[in-house]
Amino acid sequence: MVDTDILRQQLLELLDGHGAHMPFDAAVARFPADAINRHPPNVPYTPWHLLEHIRIAQADILDYIRNRDYIAPNWPEEYWPSRDATATAERFAQTVEAIKADRQVLHNLVADPATDLLATIPGTPGHTILREIRLVGDHNAYHIGEFAILRQVMGTWPAGRKE
Repeated sequence: MVDTDILRQQLLELLDGHGAHMPFDAAVARFPADAINRHPPNVPYTPWHLLEHIRIAQADILDYIRNRDYIAPNWPEEYWPSRDATATAERFAQTVEAIKADRQVLHNLVADPATDLLATIPGTPGHTILREIRLVGDHNAYHIGEFAILRQVMGTWPAGRKE
């Protein structure tokens, strides 16, 4: 028998960025507005493009969990902003806040003892909340790490950063 309390706690830690990877809030903290749309060397997207991709993918998985009329966006064009898209500082902040808000919805879903993490989501080929939360956690951790490396390469970490 699976101890769902332990499983639930570990999924929450994954979603919240605890463990072996940098938390989202630390990665995006004090990001300079003049670098939002800058292309790092040898990278075809900007820091905002990367965060917008995280937002789109996470929102898609949340929709997949909740919406029984779900229709998958086209890959890859609908999972990334267009290459020439730019963001204002306000749009960048909206992307960050949307990621946090959807992550909180997922967190609340997992934290709710009434959520059966192992039940098949209706209309899916055997997918569970457990699977979908793992996908979000893995995907976010990968790209948050990538974002942190882009910050290093671009020299956008705040002076005196101790993390």
